Amino acid sequence: MPDRSDTVPALPGEAAPSSRPQDRPKDRKVFIKTYGCQMNVYDSERMSDVLGDMAFSETETPEDADLVILNTCHIREKAAEKVYSELGRLRLLKEERAKAGKETVIGVAGCVAQAEGEEMIRRAPVVDMVFGPQAYHRLPQFLEKAARGERGLVETDFPVEDKFDELPAAKAQKTLARGKTAFLTVQEGCDKFCTFCVVPYTRGAEYSRPVSRIEAEARRLVDAGVREVTLLGQNVNAFHGEGADGKPWSLGRLVTVLADIEGLERIRYTTSHPRDMDDELIQAHGAVEKLMPYLHLPVQSGSDKILEAMNRQHTAESYLRLIERIRKSRPDIALSSDFIVGFPGETEEDFEATLALVREVGYAQAYSFKYSPRPGTPASNEEVQVPEEVKTERLARLQALLNEQQNVFNASCEGRTLPVLFDRKGRKPGQLVGRSPYLQSVHVEAPEEFFGQLVPVKILRGGANSLEGALAASLAAE
Repeated sequence: MPDRSDTVPALPGEAAPSSRPQDRPKDRKVFIKTYGCQMNVYDSERMSDVLGDMAFSETETPEDADLVILNTCHIREKAAEKVYSELGRLRLLKEERAKAGKETVIGVAGCVAQAEGEEMIRRAPVVDMVFGPQAYHRLPQFLEKAARGERGLVETDFPVEDKFDELPAAKAQKTLARGKTAFLTVQEGCDKFCTFCVVPYTRGAEYSRPVSRIEAEARRLVDAGVREVTLLGQNVNAFHGEGADGKPWSLGRLVTVLADIEGLERIRYTTSHPRDMDDELIQAHGAVEKLMPYLHLPVQSGSDKILEAMNRQHTAESYLRLIERIRKSRPDIALSSDFIVGFPGETEEDFEATLALVREVGYAQAYSFKYSPRPGTPASNEEVQVPEEVKTERLARLQALLNEQQNVFNASCEGRTLPVLFDRKGRKPGQLVGRSPYLQSVHVEAPEEFFGQLVPVKILRGGANSLEGALAASLAAE
């Protein structure tokens, strides 16, 4: 990786950069606003790493920032319009700062940037640069061009170089400011082309990082104090990164390698596709103690007709049989899923099939949404769209069932002693909050020195969205 120490550009209005560290611009600040998924959180952290090497420090408010980046997500409804609304506010901010003699560079990154491209520059001239999720490693070049007065920069190609080779080493200390957990991207992109999804168009084809580089990043995180990593990918269980033998390794094999890292206590991964739950990964759930007994496995619908229209490449029956195999390997596993209600052509019978599948599986948690068209996806062109009021009514019925199941699961934890990793402070004085093995938030009265530790907690009450517990050692001493 090239040394960036002599290529730090000035922002507009600053003196030209110098190769001497004492002459470089100082006190430049960046504000990054992150929308959407865990992958975007990870990407924002890596952008911060790049900018940190360029003498930027982070600020909590855009008013103090010389550089503002919106890292966008295209999954939710009206995602692009929300970004344009935010850009309207930033235009006013940029004008106010200009009156005070302060320059502000505005960039839009992520999936909305990838989808909108040149259109974003046309609609929002306040934007100086637009770059997709595969191009943020080029931030030094973008800022160098901006320093020369270039505006309207757009980079939405899928570069031939591996961006991970170009990025500086992840700075785990920033991750740890939020606790002892960290995200670690191992796979990007998707080749499934579900008819409702923009990911293949905004993130590109499936790509998996080499095992050696993932392991090295995980070790750096652990050396800095991280206790739990979540492996990220748009289709993470399609992982096929090059292993030590030069051959593609599966996610199950990667998990087994990472589990050997001393000091790493927990491993999670998200998000998965049912078609890619292979035998090695299922076996890892039963054999690798550090792999948490919680699996997010989106099914989207219980109707085979709708699943085929979605191009999901699985049936309701094959999904149910897969769940059986996973539970046979790890009987205590908790399951989560995604559901789309009101997909084009969905009938009441199709929706009832979804309810039936939910009843048969029994979820600990789930996410459910009304279908909303994404421009450029095949489903958005379907003529038979479900009326909005029907979508709303069906979503309410589905969420009532899912909430009931979540309540039952949380209540089933009462009286159990679970290991909890405390990763944040609670709202009440003297309270810490952590995660159970099943990803539930657990609120406990505990001394601050337990922050970052994995501690046995007896669950006293299971609420709708979290658990309340007490330190098992304290109860034993009474």
